[in-house]
Amino acid sequence: MANIIITGASSGIGFESVLDLTAKKENNVIALARSADKLRKLHEISTSLNPDGGKLYPAQFDIVYDNYADSLIPFIQSKFESVDILINNAGVLINKSFMETSIEDFAQIFQTNLLGHVSMIKHVVPLMKNGGHIVNIGSMGGFQGASKFSGLSAYSSSKGALATLTECLAEELKPQNIQVNCLALGSSQTEMFEAAFPDFKAATLAFEMGRYIAEFAQNGHKYFNGKILPVSGMTP
Repeated sequence: MANIIITGASSGIGFESVLDLTAKKENNVIALARSADKLRKLHEISTSLNPDGGKLYPAQFDIVYDNYADSLIPFIQSKFESVDILINNAGVLINKSFMETSIEDFAQIFQTNLLGHVSMIKHVVPLMKNGGHIVNIGSMGGFQGASKFSGLSAYSSSKGALATLTECLAEELKPQNIQVNCLALGSSQTEMFEAAFPDFKAATLAFEMGRYIAEFAQNGHKYFNGKILPVSGMTP
């Protein structure tokens, strides 16, 4: 049995990851997102696809602005005795040239793509047991040496910072035997990608990437720790 928390679960690869995770009846999943309506849709689809699957506990929560101590942590403790897996998937993307990207834009991107995950990790690690796994969802845009694209300076910088945080935490959490890895994803056909790049088709479908993330979250810690792993059909 695995107790799993995933953020950014209301759409895209987070949504698909939840459907894959709940296909296994031994999994218990807390799915976090800002949209209550999309979480209701997720619950309906999960129940329909996996009537005999794992338990799903959707919860509306903003990883940047909502209260952890009085809201999220009591909710987690009411469902789980401990946490096995944390998937930090929530993220935002802005497609603007560097000179048009304001300091406020940079702050918004870093708040969600880095500091929100920092808050999640700080609050969830005390609930994790020996052998736990933290999976940070990064991007090829933040992968050193990979091709970079105009308009993504803030997004790619935030994902690069998340990758470095992963390496640091893998070292710091060794005494607790908690593995920390980062998946540097290539493009996936999601709502976020389509909004930023309406004229382009992504290399991977969301459900394919969601399935990969779900599998890695459950088994990747057996083989990797502190690794930034490119997940892309293209050569960096």
